[in-house]
Amino acid sequence: MAEPAAPKPAGGRANTRKELPEHFKAYKHVWVFVEQERGHVHPVSWELLGAGRQLADKLGVELAAVVLGPPGEGTLAAAAEAQCYGADLSYVVADPLLADYRNEPYTKAMTDLVNTYKPEILLLGATTLGRDLAGAVATTLLTGLTADCTALDVDDDKSLAATRPTFGGSLLCTIYTLNYRPQMATVRPRVMAMPERVEKPATRIIEHPLDMKEEDVVTKVLSFLPDREQAKSNLPYADVVVAGGLGLGSAENFQLVRQLASAVGAEYGCSRPLVQKGWLTADRQIGQTGKTIRPRLYIAAGISGAIQHRVGVEGADLIVAINTDKNAPIFDFAHVGIVTDAIRFLPALTEAFRRRLSPHTRDRIAS
Repeated sequence: MAEPAAPKPAGGRANTRKELPEHFKAYKHVWVFVEQERGHVHPVSWELLGAGRQLADKLGVELAAVVLGPPGEGTLAAAAEAQCYGADLSYVVADPLLADYRNEPYTKAMTDLVNTYKPEILLLGATTLGRDLAGAVATTLLTGLTADCTALDVDDDKSLAATRPTFGGSLLCTIYTLNYRPQMATVRPRVMAMPERVEKPATRIIEHPLDMKEEDVVTKVLSFLPDREQAKSNLPYADVVVAGGLGLGSAENFQLVRQLASAVGAEYGCSRPLVQKGWLTADRQIGQTGKTIRPRLYIAAGISGAIQHRVGVEGADLIVAINTDKNAPIFDFAHVGIVTDAIRFLPALTEAFRRRLSPHTRDRIAS
């Protein structure tokens, strides 16, 4: 649905944009959708507020949070918390129909807000919920949507420059929505840095009615069953991640990655080929089509480091790569490279961490 970008000459985007239509001048400010389910705000919402703050400052406009949910303290608390992460004000639609996510009431709430208050830019997290909502809202508003962005900026003419991987991740494409408003984009969790939280009272919360009845909604929620397996994986927000790739040779050898992760208290993951082979489930996949991570330490064993994987891990503070191929692409962006057989190296590394981190060792060090 994203509008194609104009061709870019060597000096930047071609200056082909015409004067904006008069009614575009009514569209101002940057909005961020604060995603919450059952009282829990998805952290990508705070990350997007940090990115939105930068865009709003460049444009000289306000940053607003949009909170949709059931009536009660949880929804208002999310609206207030958004202002601690940089929002100047919060728009709230609180209605019993919004207790569980359903596309119809959420789309109506968001499109009504947009048509009433007219934001210039609308950002949503590229989560399961955010992707579903963003597509429906963009379709209803007849505007463009750039999905799964890895960078956001404002061009010289104040257009949103939304950058995302293309051609299987081998290229980055910057897309502009020149002739429609609002300009919409979704951003994956952990692509943007988490902004600092600053405690402050909520000063401006604007409530808006939904004006919809239950009989107007086709979808009905009969029950809610949490996915316990998915809940066990916390790759995007782990401080330490250990991952394995095809260089491990077999599914049985992946236990070496799990053992190292257990020794250092880390999450474990894998590259895409291991999911395709059925060695691990998709919630453990790291990369462009999997999870994006920003740990303090990332250990990659037997992973070649194709561009699709690099997109998902380059935000890590320290990347340690273990591979037998000294020419593997991962060594181009890893901070520490170890050219050796991961199958032999991982057990030794695990044992070294266990000795170093054992309670007895800590007692000796303390004494």
